Amino acid sequence: MRFSMDKNGAQKDSMRPLYGKVKDYIQKGIEQGQWKPGERIPSETELVLTLGVSRMTVNRALRELSSEGRLVRVQGVGTFVAEYRPQTGFLEVKSIAREIQEGGGVHSSEVLLLREERADRELAASMGIHEGAPVFHSILVHRDRGRPVQYADRYVNPAIAPDYLKQDFTRITPSEYLLSIAPVTEVEHVVEAVVPDEHIRTVLEIPEGEPCLVLHRVTWSHHIVATKNRFVYAGRRYRIGGRFRFSAPDGKHLGIA
Repeated sequence: MRFSMDKNGAQKDSMRPLYGKVKDYIQKGIEQGQWKPGERIPSETELVLTLGVSRMTVNRALRELSSEGRLVRVQGVGTFVAEYRPQTGFLEVKSIAREIQEGGGVHSSEVLLLREERADRELAASMGIHEGAPVFHSILVHRDRGRPVQYADRYVNPAIAPDYLKQDFTRITPSEYLLSIAPVTEVEHVVEAVVPDEHIRTVLEIPEGEPCLVLHRVTWSHHIVATKNRFVYAGRRYRIGGRFRFSAPDGKHLGIA
């Protein structure tokens, strides 16, 4: 397979960047079983010769697939197909359905609880509301290809989403709905590793003693606390990470001391 190029080096058959086509080629090979988890894929040199592109183009495609968790690069050895685990962005607020779909999975969800409650003292303090004030509480389990990957425990401020309880969260995720009605202006994330209790182990279908990752997230919309969340991930099936680029106001990249 060689990509068709015009005299200026642009693709004739698509507006997609060339490194993106290389990524598609590699991902298709993985999805079709040409290269299985743990197996080595062709080297940069082999891909250059096979696809008729530059080494720089191949290198960028491999770097991006590695940062996305699809490949593992071992210096001096080669590039290997990673054991697949969906990844959630640490600094992003994104629907888990989108995360799973972007990783090539199939999302589904089950609503375990959806009701109005009264805020206790601790919850009221963390959400900036009065003790006893109404809050909406939802608990969902999200699955990838039928396998549970996230237990989502969420409290929602009715002032931000008054129709929250009327939604069908088997058809749209809470994140998708909330992002569609209220912009997120501030986010706080805290991650910890925990040994889950029996209820979480049962819901996520994990054995006793297996650790979980817990992402605590508070979101604000225009200085009002919108949601307080606890997302519990099956540790061996999911990971939390991301890649970010920061720039100073004058356009220069910021350094880290």
